[in-house]
Amino acid sequence: MTKTKVLMVCLGNICRSPLAEGILQSKVNTDKVMVDSAGTAGYHIGHLPDERSIAVAKKNGLDITNQRCRQFRMEDFDIFDHIYVMDQSNFQNVLKLARTTTHQSKVKLILNESFPGKNMEVPDPYYDGDKGFDRVYNMLDHACTIVADKL
Repeated sequence: MTKTKVLMVCLGNICRSPLAEGILQSKVNTDKVMVDSAGTAGYHIGHLPDERSIAVAKKNGLDITNQRCRQFRMEDFDIFDHIYVMDQSNFQNVLKLARTTTHQSKVKLILNESFPGKNMEVPDPYYDGDKGFDRVYNMLDHACTIVADKL
C-alpha cells in the first residue's frame, strides 16, 4: 500500500510548518499518511522548531521535538501528493520551482481548506508573543482537521 504524502511549507520551517506537520500527523493514520515540513529559505537547516512552537504544541498534547528544519527541494514535487503552504510569498516561491502543471496543482494555501477561495494566510508568529503562536496553532488545527478528513 502506498502512503499519501503531505508536505507543509513556510519560510524558515521553525514556526508554522512544524506545527502543521505535528497537528496533521496527530489526526491521520500514519500507516497510510506521511507528513513532513520544509521551509523555502535555508536559514535553520538541521535545527529544532522554534521553542515557542514546541511549547504551544506541547500545551496541546503534541511533541514536535523529533522534527528538524529542512529546505524545500525541487524533488519534493515528485515525492509529495499535497503541498500546503502557509502564505502567499512562500506559495509563489514554491510555484516558481514547479516544472509542470502537475507539480503546480499539488500546491495549495492551507487556509483555503478552512476558507475556500479566500486565499487567507497563516500569519508568521515569529515576532509575535505567545498569543500569536496560540492563534496560529488554532488556525492550523482547524485546517488540518479538514485536510485529515479529506485524506
